[in-house]
Amino acid sequence: MKMGSTPRPRSTGRIFLPQLMEGSGKAGLGCALDCGAGIGRITKRLLLPMFKVVDMVDVTESFLTKAKAHLGEEGNRVGNYYCCGLQDFVPQPQRYDVIWIQWVIGHLTDAHLIQFLKRCQKGLRPNGIICVKDNVSQEGVIEDEVDSSVCRDLPSLRNIVRLAGLHVLAEEKQDNFPDEIYQVYSLALR
Repeated sequence: MKMGSTPRPRSTGRIFLPQLMEGSGKAGLGCALDCGAGIGRITKRLLLPMFKVVDMVDVTESFLTKAKAHLGEEGNRVGNYYCCGLQDFVPQPQRYDVIWIQWVIGHLTDAHLIQFLKRCQKGLRPNGIICVKDNVSQEGVIEDEVDSSVCRDLPSLRNIVRLAGLHVLAEEKQDNFPDEIYQVYSLALR
């Protein structure tokens, strides 16, 4: 499979995320941030059904404009639409119960990703979590010459998490992917 074409099967976020939200010491349901939000598919299908308020950040202004139409009435619960690249985005301190980052980390260098995760950590409320869902290579870091993105293997990704001062709370491999394409993992970080 080419790096630029990412499979989009049914999200395991509906299973993965609620497991992290139940019981004492777990993340709250007040506010979430959708990073690399695009037109708001994750905001609409996963985050708005769970959270009172969702903020969206994407580098493409036209996607955020389309998101307002795509979300319909539910879009009234989007607090902020931020047009910004993640390498420059600074989450508001202690605002978020969950920061959801899906299929965008490959567009960040290791250094940018480490710094972004550090800033995200400061944006979390007590017991908040950062969720990263992305393609994972079998071995090493694979560069896509077409769009200059990368696909990291799990050891590389775990090392970046460690260097950002975070640890992995939970990890899940998405099932039902053919062997010839990148696997998809969800990681919950704190």
